[in-house]
Amino acid sequence: MAWGDEQLSTIIRRTLAAVFVTPFAVAIGLTLFDSYRRRGKRPKPFPTTPPRTVSVGQGEVTTYTFGNDLYDDMLAAIESAERQVLFETYIWKGDEVGQRFKDALVAAADRGVEVYCIYDSFANLVVSPGFKSFPDNLKVLKYPVYAAGWRFFDLRRYGRDHRKILVVDDTVGFVGGYNVGSAYATEWRDTHIGITGPGVWDLKRAFADFWNLNRRKRFGPSERPLLLETASTWEPQMRFHRNVPRLMVFPIRGMYLEAMDRASKNIWMTCAYFIPDQDFVDAMVKAARRGVDVRVLLPLKSNHVVADWISRGYFAQLLDAGVRIMRYRDAMVHAKTATIDGSWSTVGTANVDRLSLSGNYEINVEVIDSSLAEALEEIFVVDEGNCLELTLDEWQARDLHRKFTESVLWPLRPLL
Repeated sequence: MAWGDEQLSTIIRRTLAAVFVTPFAVAIGLTLFDSYRRRGKRPKPFPTTPPRTVSVGQGEVTTYTFGNDLYDDMLAAIESAERQVLFETYIWKGDEVGQRFKDALVAAADRGVEVYCIYDSFANLVVSPGFKSFPDNLKVLKYPVYAAGWRFFDLRRYGRDHRKILVVDDTVGFVGGYNVGSAYATEWRDTHIGITGPGVWDLKRAFADFWNLNRRKRFGPSERPLLLETASTWEPQMRFHRNVPRLMVFPIRGMYLEAMDRASKNIWMTCAYFIPDQDFVDAMVKAARRGVDVRVLLPLKSNHVVADWISRGYFAQLLDAGVRIMRYRDAMVHAKTATIDGSWSTVGTANVDRLSLSGNYEINVEVIDSSLAEALEEIFVVDEGNCLELTLDEWQARDLHRKFTESVLWPLRPLL
């Protein structure tokens, strides 16, 4: 009997090891192979939409779909700053574009502008230490690689700062999917918006709240609380939803679910990484089955091959319900946008995956306005022209080894 128990224990251990180790081994293999395959390859040109400005309430919203256009306006805003610049980014490359932003921020501080900067240390591990050295007149919060301290089991402290925000004075704010770097200027298809009017104050509050929550409680210039005097005016057509892991606040997922449940005409969504939970999938499926035109636009091949493979695990449910899956070719589409029924829109930093919707610090703007919805629909149509649509027949006819790989990677879904 004892020998039988030992054999059973060995079988159980080996089975568990296979279940948990095999997906990681396959993921590592896929990543290495994809990295080798990409060597020397450059993205091809892709269609873009020029910046378009529409009136929303008491202000204006400008859409950007090409990095150079966005960076020109962001840098011009920093160069015109008179009182304050608030700059936050996930990735800040130490290349030509990154240096232009650093120089502009330093120059603003040198002329007496109050400059605050936040960046995520983990996302910039490969950036040279020299680039991440700043003069004392810049107040810089380097969100740490490991923020939990001695609270090893406090999951609220493991979220990354995935937000991208720029606010200049009370004049203009920018938010969206663009990180800062030369590749993003011309090689990635992303979406950002510029905002004027009362919405700028909400972006300032979002920045200040993050700074004050995560600053070190010391007495250096970069550790002091950021106190803002902002107007109490609200923009009724615009809401800023912020995921705050430390406070266990994750409203962006609920924003999407509520909007999709209300849809009666169309849901057009663009996602860089699409690994939704089942409730999210169910909301899309229900909408499609009640006659809503549901389309999701994804990269044909993203910069994270494992995320691509895992996202395919949801395709059968979506295609069977009539959801159209559009795959963007020749370049990385990194936008996080959606528009519904010609009146509701969102643009922000959150992907449709667990890390963004229930893990990281994120910010999305929800706008109820037909003119912005129309602008985003036009952008979607242009992007669709650069897509390959995945049909149900094509999906069902995929190779056996693809089906096997998808099933092996399935246990990794909760991690992404």
